[in-house]
Amino acid sequence: MSLLVVGLSHRSAPVSVLERVSLPTGTQVKLLQDALAAEPATEAAVLVTCNRIELYADVDKFHAGVAELSTMLAQHSGVGLEELTPYLYVHYEDRAVHHLFSVACGLDSMVVGEGQILGQIKDALALGQELHTAGRLLNDLFQQALRVGKRAHSETGIDRAGQSLVTFGLEQLAAGRAVEAWAKDKRALVIGAGSMSSLAAATLARAGVEEIVIANRTAARADRLVQILNQPGGTGVTARAVAMGAVADEVTRADVVVSCTGSTGVVLTADAVEAALDGRRAPLALLDLAMPRDVDAAVHRLGGVRLVDIESLAEASADAPMAADVDQVRTIVSDEVAAFGAAQRAARITPTVVALRAMAADVVNSEVARLEGRLPDLDDRQRAEVTRTVRRVVDKLLHAPTVRVKQLASEPGGAGYADALRELFDLDPQTVAAVSRADLNDTDGVGRGRV
Repeated sequence: MSLLVVGLSHRSAPVSVLERVSLPTGTQVKLLQDALAAEPATEAAVLVTCNRIELYADVDKFHAGVAELSTMLAQHSGVGLEELTPYLYVHYEDRAVHHLFSVACGLDSMVVGEGQILGQIKDALALGQELHTAGRLLNDLFQQALRVGKRAHSETGIDRAGQSLVTFGLEQLAAGRAVEAWAKDKRALVIGAGSMSSLAAATLARAGVEEIVIANRTAARADRLVQILNQPGGTGVTARAVAMGAVADEVTRADVVVSCTGSTGVVLTADAVEAALDGRRAPLALLDLAMPRDVDAAVHRLGGVRLVDIESLAEASADAPMAADVDQVRTIVSDEVAAFGAAQRAARITPTVVALRAMAADVVNSEVARLEGRLPDLDDRQRAEVTRTVRRVVDKLLHAPTVRVKQLASEPGGAGYADALRELFDLDPQTVAAVSRADLNDTDGVGRGRV
């Protein structure tokens, strides 16, 4: 395994840099295609969230891989390499596995323990599978990361250590009050209809707001979200959809505004917010979950408005208490990293073992054929018994060595056992490679989409 990850997140870069780094879906596709076309990488996957961009690859050269992946991130994200480099982090092999598993468990999130990251990891895997840039290593890695994340949430109380950015943001707006008490009977405007905006709308509905207005550039998505919110037997909230052009008017009627769009520019200007404050008695609450930001940062200077954005959430989360369950999750991650590494090392020797058994089967078939030529009077029953006996002898002779070599190969430093086995039995490297390719093709066909 030569797994490499190059990326940046809220832990390595300031919000002023993160909000300028943009990787929409179309750009992600081009990035993965270019990464695979580059010489050091044989597989690639990209993980993108509102405060994280990471490029994973299976590379054959570490330094060349770091240089190539860093350059590609800069080229496709819109921030120059010289400016981006100080904020990039690099993880390799087991450390890269440890990093992704920690991310999947929510340990590396802005709000520790949040579970939305699992959906984003699933999306990253699905895109890599769709484009065929994720091969055996990255398929195994991302699928195992999903299992580790689910295990952490089911076996520990990591959910008590944190929550989604939406909930955390609303808690900051509530300023010490229970969110339900703060939100009761308020009018809410949600700008955007993607996954984060939908989560915000659902959270506000459960919190007890009276009305939710959805504004989105694509009317069909806004209408679909409204239909979900208005379902009979739900929270009882009243929801309606408006065009993006109506946002400025809706802000004047709203008590709380949540915005999370994919726009590269400001969606809500300081002038629009200032106009909405005219004649208002109650303060206006704004929650900006977009990266880059949707709400003009100049809004912070306006009186009568409270703005919580990614930057202020990062500052608040740094002071949040860590639950004792976090230690349990860290133990789970460490154990799973060790198990994943052992499984990958053991898998490397499997093609060699298969090639050895195939060679042994050829020897058996050859000797049985020679025996038939020398003893033509053997009947079918005798011939079958001789064949079974020879095969049993060969299987018994190979069983203990092949089981033991798999165990040894799974241990740290066990990579050389496959080479030793090939040398000892004079196995054709091309035969071993053919077994590997056949196994990989089978994995691609069967494993696609399983998470």
